[in-house]
Amino acid sequence: MKIVKTVAEVRAQVKEWRDAGLTVGLVPTMGYLHEGHGSLVTASVKGNHKTVVSVFVNPTQFGPTEDLDKYPRDMEHDSAYCEELGADLIFAPEPEEMYHEGNTTFIDMTVLTEELCGLSRPTHFRGVCTVVGKLFNIVRPDRAYFGQKDAQQLAVLKHMNEDLNFGIEIIGCPIVREDDGLAKSSRNTYLSPEERKAALVLSRSIRLGQAMVQGGETDAKKVIDAMTAEINTEPLAKIDYVKAVDGRTMQQVTEIKKPGLVAIAVYIGKTRLIDNFFVE
Repeated sequence: MKIVKTVAEVRAQVKEWRDAGLTVGLVPTMGYLHEGHGSLVTASVKGNHKTVVSVFVNPTQFGPTEDLDKYPRDMEHDSAYCEELGADLIFAPEPEEMYHEGNTTFIDMTVLTEELCGLSRPTHFRGVCTVVGKLFNIVRPDRAYFGQKDAQQLAVLKHMNEDLNFGIEIIGCPIVREDDGLAKSSRNTYLSPEERKAALVLSRSIRLGQAMVQGGETDAKKVIDAMTAEINTEPLAKIDYVKAVDGRTMQQVTEIKKPGLVAIAVYIGKTRLIDNFFVE
């Protein structure tokens, strides 16, 4: 497995693979990889001849008061993990390689980015779309893999792929959870032991909502109210949002039906965590 830091190196290697008639999968990440990322790499390895994993903490998707500087990084672990899973190339650029001095071009989106995480993080999806668009152009993969934990991001990138004619197959992979139900996240490392225990209120509320919908409840307000009440039983939890939306447009709905998404964002102490379930 190779680790490269420049766009030119990635393009040269991918061209060699293309000339040999090989397919290429891309797994974009911000590093500090866990089993959730691992499931994406595994899916790409199974579905393609070659797999590229990007490891890049993208500054343009962080707001001015967010955790860019303290976001966890461990390249030694990430490279060993990717090699173990069968990845072929890690692209780990410096910010200056991705955003040259005087960079003024960005990819923006309306509608899908105006709800859920887009409300409290208004510049986030502009940064996500821009960096993923750049990675699509650099790697030119056949397929790209993203986790369903970031459900709004997945919907946004599918829409961007269609709107801008990238022609890439976007594949969403299921949420990977800890044994106690907490969705795996690099930000889980921020939690103290007390906060880690408190964070289980997210998965409890998700299971409650799922059970209600599977039991036939379609009234979004009833489901959201029940999930909100569950989260509010935890003193360390502060709700950012609990919402039911259309799974394609990310707009709020009053009736939960296919394709639907029920998503939550909750602060446990100072750490913002997300979770969701799909109705499909």
